[in-house]
Amino acid sequence: MYTTNKGFTMKRTFTLVAVATAATLTLSACGGGSNPLSKSSASGAGIPSGTAAAGTIRVGAANFTESQILAAVYAAALNAKGLKASTGDPIGARAVYLKALDQGSVNLVPEYAYSLLTYYNPKATQTAPDAIVAALKQQLPSGQEVLNVSSAEDANSVTVTKATADKWGLKTIADLVKHESQITFAAPPEFQTNEQGLPGLKTKYDFVPGKFLPLTGNAIPNALKNGQAQAANIFTTDPSIKADGFVVLQDPKHAFGSDSVIPLINKSVATPQVIAVLNAVQAKLTTDNLAEMDKEVQVDHMDINTVATQFITDNGLS
Repeated sequence: MYTTNKGFTMKRTFTLVAVATAATLTLSACGGGSNPLSKSSASGAGIPSGTAAAGTIRVGAANFTESQILAAVYAAALNAKGLKASTGDPIGARAVYLKALDQGSVNLVPEYAYSLLTYYNPKATQTAPDAIVAALKQQLPSGQEVLNVSSAEDANSVTVTKATADKWGLKTIADLVKHESQITFAAPPEFQTNEQGLPGLKTKYDFVPGKFLPLTGNAIPNALKNGQAQAANIFTTDPSIKADGFVVLQDPKHAFGSDSVIPLINKSVATPQVIAVLNAVQAKLTTDNLAEMDKEVQVDHMDINTVATQFITDNGLS
């Protein structure tokens, strides 16, 4: 059984880990846990004592597979263009790695726009992509910046089986309303009260499911598969969507914040060449190809560096 990429809670707080090893990721070198949403820091975690070699960009990653894939993609793309990049050592929760970014012991980390915004400003109300990024840029410390947002989102969603989508002609969340009395909705317990959950769906779509089924982890997609639930809250790049052929319903009214992938970088290494390489990666990332990479690693058990290298090759980034 595969594990989900970051669990099923409403907000992410990351723990940084090494993507592969502390060795520099070069194109030729690329061959053929804990809940990352927890607000608690890893015991004993701290800013890494060492620094990367002069001129090397140290890329960090959070403690779940998707973040490690993205970090490997960034590092491989930089190395492919002659810019040295390495992965960083584990350095703890978000507050710790933001300090590490300021100090230069970590230079770059893949982030999620809405989650990062609500970390800085828990009262933020923006949910549309452009508004989120604009607000985020106003919140960042002076030593950090975000680059271009990608179209890849790992956001909350309302997801159904293909059979249910075909039976009821479902395209958007609004299409569920006429069937709501027949729907058992599977989601984490907090989805019932969090604004990025049932309250938001009621406000935006006037959707109230007939029954709520509180579950966690793989039990949520399993409930869809076995018919316990007719709809579920699953992150948009969760491997189960690809593996089981689920259908993510469109959210045109932005009930869920747009959690687009976005690089967070130390300004001291954000040269025009580095920015150009990373923005080129961002332009090629989509929710679909990120979900495919998640599936390749978590379901098909492919090597992260192999998947990352194949991505930059397939997308003309090498």
